[in-house]
This record gives sequence, C-alpha cells and structure tokens, in this order.
Amino acid sequence: MTEPESAGLPRTDPLAAVSPLDGRYASRTEPLVPYASESALMRARVEVEVEYLIALADLDATDVTLDESTREVLRALYAAFDADDARLVKQIERDGTAEYAATNHDVKAVEYFLRVRLAERLSDAEHLFPWIHFGLTSEDVNNLAQRLLVKGASEEVLLPALGEVRDALVEMAHEHRALPMLARTHGQPATPTTFGKEMAVYAARLGRATGRIRRATDSLAGKLAGASGVYAAHVAAYPDVDWRAFSKSFVERFGFEHQSLSTQVNPCDDLAELFDALRGANNALLDLDRDMWLYVSDRYLGQETVEGETGSSTMPHKVNPIDFENSEGNLSKANSDLTFLADYVTTSRLQRDLSDSTVKRNVGAAFAHSLIGYGKTETGLSKVVPNEQVMREELESTPEILGEAVQTILRREGDTDAYERVKALTRGRRVTLSDLHDLFAELDVSEAVRDELTALTPSGYVGVAAALADDVDTDLNIDVDEME
Repeated sequence: MTEPESAGLPRTDPLAAVSPLDGRYASRTEPLVPYASESALMRARVEVEVEYLIALADLDATDVTLDESTREVLRALYAAFDADDARLVKQIERDGTAEYAATNHDVKAVEYFLRVRLAERLSDAEHLFPWIHFGLTSEDVNNLAQRLLVKGASEEVLLPALGEVRDALVEMAHEHRALPMLARTHGQPATPTTFGKEMAVYAARLGRATGRIRRATDSLAGKLAGASGVYAAHVAAYPDVDWRAFSKSFVERFGFEHQSLSTQVNPCDDLAELFDALRGANNALLDLDRDMWLYVSDRYLGQETVEGETGSSTMPHKVNPIDFENSEGNLSKANSDLTFLADYVTTSRLQRDLSDSTVKRNVGAAFAHSLIGYGKTETGLSKVVPNEQVMREELESTPEILGEAVQTILRREGDTDAYERVKALTRGRRVTLSDLHDLFAELDVSEAVRDELTALTPSGYVGVAAALADDVDTDLNIDVDEME
C-alpha cells in the first residue's frame, strides 16, 4: 500500500490531527487547552502535590519545615509550569532520566519531576523528597487535579460562551417583541405568537440551564483518604493526627466540597451531575438550532450573505443555515459523550480499576464539542434577520387559526355548541375572513359580541406575547441570583 502524502505532515500540523477538535476546529477549541490538555493535567497534579506538601509542613506532628522562600519556590513550580516542564514529566514517564528510570506511571512521573526541579532550585532539596506524595494514592491527586480543570473549564470557558448565546437571544427577544408570527404545533398552523417571545423562551431556558451548571460546578467534591479511603498509611505514620479534619481542610482550600466517604476512587457523582447539567443546556440549544433551521426553511428568517462564502458546489444561489447545522452536529456528539461519561465515571470494580482513567481523558473532548456548538449557534443568530413581510403574509392568509378565539368567546356567551360549530367550518379546510364573518352573521349573539368577533385578526391575536418577551429579563435575573 502506498503511504498517503499526508503522512509527511508534521504531527503538530492541524492537517495531521486525528480529531477535528485539534485539526479543523483547533481555533475554536483553543480556549479549552489550559483545562483539557495533557499538559494542563500535569500542571494541576503539580499544584495538588505542592499544596499537599505545604499542608503537611503546617502540621505540628510532621518533621518537614518550609520557610517562605521555599514555599515560593514550590508554588512557582505550578504557577510557571511550561512546555519544557510538561516534556520533562513525559520523559520521566516514558524514557526516564539519569536519576530515575521510566515510571510508565503518569502520577509517579510528577513526583519525580518535583524532585528534579527542586534539586535544581534548592541546595537542600533532598530532605523534602520523602514528603512528596506522602501517604497518597494516585487517585488522591488525580481526582483533585481533574476537578480543578473541570471547574476552570466550566467557569472560564463554557459558562461565558453560553452567556454570549443567551445575551444574543435576549437582544432578539427585545428587538422583535411585537413581531407577529404564525406558530405551529404538530407542524400545523396554530395560535400566533411573536418572534421575540419565542426567542425569550430559549433565553429563559438557557438562563435556567446555566444556573444548573453553575450549581453543579460549585458542588464539585474531592477526596483525599489514601489507597482504600480509610487513611491507613497516614494513621500508621501519625496516629495522633486528625487526618479526616486535615483532609477536609485540604480539599476545601481548592473550593471543593469534601467527599468524606469513598473507596480508593472519588465516586464521581458530582461530575455526573455537571455532565447532566451541561447536557440540559445543550438540549435547549439543539431545540433552538432545529427551530431556527425550520424558520429559515419557511423563509421566516433571511440570512445575511458572507463575502466569499459558498453555499453549494453546484447551486450558486444557496445560502445554507450551516452554523445551526454545525452546532446541531457538535452538540449531539457532545451529548452522546456526556451521557456516556456520566454513566461510566460513577462505576468502579471494587476499590479501583483503570478503565475510568482513559475515559476521563475524554472529558475535554465533550467540552470541546459543546464549545464549538455554542459558538456556531451564536454565529448563526448573528446572521439571521426576521422576514416580517413573509411572516405577516402567511399569518394573514391563515385566518382559520382564529377559530380558537371565536369558540372561546362564544363559550363565554353560553353557547354549548361553540366548539363544534367552529370545527365544522374550519377543521382541515382553508377558510377566509369572509367565511368567518358569514358565520358570525348567523350567530344568535348581541351586536356587541358580533362586532367583537368581526374585529379579530390573525396578526392581532397574539395575547400578551410582547409582554412575555419583556419578562425574559426577570427570568434571567432570577437565574443569575440562583447562580451567585
């Protein structure tokens, strides 16, 4: 078999990427690199190990002492963690160094990395070596490091991106609050609404969804309890120390709740809740993407053309709703991954198995597909313009939707056959306003009621839709308060 020419590309070239997340969409997923890359996980592990060493030094029972300058050196190891540091960790894991054989273990490689870097920076570094990773199991480090990254990705990348989509929807809700539009239920003409009110619905849904994400992020829980969750090694070394209190204090310094009961692994129910919350936001946006696609298809929405953009390789006239379609695909992929992750990370064979390790490395991919979807939805919203003429023409040409108003007013007047009378005229038929007016002329009602019925128009039959579009501000304020 002839080797493909693409195999000659540098591995770092986006065109050689196995996943589109690091290839075609690399510029869109770049904000997640500080939270989803392997280098980011290494840096977070270093942070946990360093802070743990400092916390041990603060215990009166231990023999480790750290002056302020040494603490600064330690904290600089993660604060200034760079590409050279990441490469050294990987070298220790895969190939080893002059001092250390290859570990084939990513967390052990971080422990030895700390030894190497401290030896370079401190003349008496060796007295600290026994205290690095003292009494810990890898999961004690990993579960905290992973949550540091998940928390950062949620707070610094995903929630702001969702906020931008929500803001765009709020703006559209306000701008088009009173623009009447035929609604459809079961795909059939239904009671009119306004375009602004429909956008307000999605803005409110997204506001509530982001509130759930925020609460799930704030409820992340960490464990630090040793190889079987019983602090056995810690107690063996220092039986008089209250290690449960120490663990609680240590976990909470990272902003996490303390997981007091665990096996070797953190049960991860907190991560499952966050994944489910993200899926809820994604589902709201999937619903929006599909509705906007249909509005474009019905010509309710026009799309601004982009200079140099091609809609079809053969049909020059095409302006496709590609952003909503792209968002739909990425959010669907994200939700598939998030569902799998939520189900998988909460299970473990007895105390521990490593099947979850490789699975958790894909959390960033689920977040990345979500982020692409958020950006594409926002771009799609920025390109669409309501076609008021089309909306009004179709609405006025569908007067049968007034049947609901007519039969409801007649019921008010005591007509027990009101529904059946209007149904006989309108169900499954196209009618005109004249047909309705002929019906009104035959009714045994007062002239005031007849005038009330005759005054009905499709474009005026929107209830309080415009006011509901304004209510989105109140809904969002409530959600923001819940998030704080």
